[in-house]
Amino acid sequence: RRVRAAGLVICRQRPGTASGVVFITMEDEHGFINLVLWAKTFDKLRHTATTSSLLLASGYVEAQKDVVYIIVDGLEKLGL
Repeated sequence: RRVRAAGLVICRQRPGTASGVVFITMEDEHGFINLVLWAKTFDKLRHTATTSSLLLASGYVEAQKDVVYIIVDGLEKLGL
């Protein structure tokens, strides 16, 4: 299912063992939002993904057991 979610970036991770995948955790009034950016997507959205404190993410929801995350295909900087 396609979704959009906005929130405050609280954590960015790019583990060396993740083959270039970037993980971003955002927070909004409802809780945490987990984002996954595949390497090619991160390369396209690098500036927005690394410099923005408030993000609007668009993509597809996926879930594994109790963990829900968004596979990101678009990011937009929010705020000033």
